[in-house]
Amino acid sequence: MTGAFYDGLAGTYDLMFPDWDASMARQASQLAEFVLRGARVLDCACGIGTQAIGLALRGYEVIGTDLSPKAASRAVVEASARGVTLPAFAADMRSLPFADGSFDVVLAADNALPHLLTAEDVLAALREMRRVLRSDGRLILSTRDYDAIRNERPLSTPPSVGPGRVVWFQLWHWDGDRYELEMFRLHETESWRVDVSKARYWAITRHEITEMAERAGFDYGEWLLDAYYQPLFIATNG
Repeated sequence: MTGAFYDGLAGTYDLMFPDWDASMARQASQLAEFVLRGARVLDCACGIGTQAIGLALRGYEVIGTDLSPKAASRAVVEASARGVTLPAFAADMRSLPFADGSFDVVLAADNALPHLLTAEDVLAALREMRRVLRSDGRLILSTRDYDAIRNERPLSTPPSVGPGRVVWFQLWHWDGDRYELEMFRLHETESWRVDVSKARYWAITRHEITEMAERAGFDYGEWLLDAYYQPLFIATNG
């Protein structure tokens, strides 16, 4: 379901941003505060390349994987159009196709981890991220602020307008601490066309992620609430 969701969004995901290139540059600048110069980076939820391309443009060696083959393929094309190389292909973060200790940094930004709906799956992903990190390598995750969201339990997001007058909004349908998200895209052609796609998320709290990262073998992680557009979790491979 998750791969199909992002396959469906791969062609238009950049239209969520008023200026996708500016957003890539801004996010890369923020993430680079936690990525040492010369680091080899795996973005294991690269999507169409928002974070991976931005980091590659700053000189990092980045490899991208994503559950969506269409998104990963587009990331390669978009990187090339901007003059950088980004090897990217489809892979599940619970089973990463890399040797032990292959990377200095593993990144899973933009609320990717909460697509995993059970503690067993989250642990499997975190253990794989740790396995492919070198000793003392760094894990960087970002998620929505689920500590607040679980209290508020919102039913929708405000609409936003991207380039070409594409209007986006979401409806959320709650089931305990999980929810189904309906993504609405309204495209203005001769009349308005509506596309709807669905995905499921676990509204996982910061404490729950920290606890599972420790169980996966990471050193104690730190949450930074103002360093990035989402809460940012930094942990070291102990």
